[in-house]
Amino acid sequence: MNNTRFGALVIVGLALVVVGLSAFTVNERELALKLRFGEIRQTNYEPGLKWKIPLIETVVKFPRRILKIDDAPQEVFTLDRQNMTVDFFVKWKIVDEEKFYTSTGGLQRVAVDRLREIIKNSVVTEFGKRSTKDAISVERMELMRDMLALARPTAEGLGVELVDFRVKQVEFVARVRESVYEQMRAERQQLATQTRAEGREAAALISSTAEKERTVILADANRESQIIRGEGDARAAEIYADAFNKDPEFYAFYRSINAYKNSIGTEGDVLVLDPNNEFFRYLNQSDGQQ
Repeated sequence: MNNTRFGALVIVGLALVVVGLSAFTVNERELALKLRFGEIRQTNYEPGLKWKIPLIETVVKFPRRILKIDDAPQEVFTLDRQNMTVDFFVKWKIVDEEKFYTSTGGLQRVAVDRLREIIKNSVVTEFGKRSTKDAISVERMELMRDMLALARPTAEGLGVELVDFRVKQVEFVARVRESVYEQMRAERQQLATQTRAEGREAAALISSTAEKERTVILADANRESQIIRGEGDARAAEIYADAFNKDPEFYAFYRSINAYKNSIGTEGDVLVLDPNNEFFRYLNQSDGQQ
């Protein structure tokens, strides 16, 4: 009886061991493939409890989550041969476990090393196509998009997908930084000088235009004044002529009065004339008779 019970316990224990060696689970955060003597037998497992043949088949699991490569800055040359360092990071994930296992032996470290080379080649290539100004300013988003597009097809050969590529910082190396800054200062100085010269030219043009307009306005005004003065003189002469024709004696009297005022109207003036001179005609004839 005891031997029978012991045998039953042994059988149950062996069954549990067999079940333990045969069963495995795959959760939603994992990718898994089954190997038989190193040969891939099954992939694309859905999450849940799965089975394998003990001792003959093995299971290899990989993370399904997004992974990150954040390396030391990479030294590159731009199109205008400026030496720069680029600090970047890349996010990636395994999407084809069979291809990943075949190309890397299932070792994540090997995959990271190969991805580093792919990414660095992409960085060097894309920075080499652009000038320093484009690389550090207006084309940054386009630059990252192009680097990702260049590296992605090669990465797909490893069974992985490059999810994102970000450039964190771009700097000149220490030995060329000062020369680049000096060049930038010289360019700004040249631009400032050009702007000031254009400003002086514009000011001179405005001043000359204003002076020309002033001269034209004064000339027009002087011409108009001459015309008006001439018309006034003509009208005055016409009035004088009419007055003379109507009463010549009054006209003569009026002219004499004006002559007296202009000749002896200022204090200190001395006028030496014969009292019987025609000039004093109306003074000598106080009754106004000739």
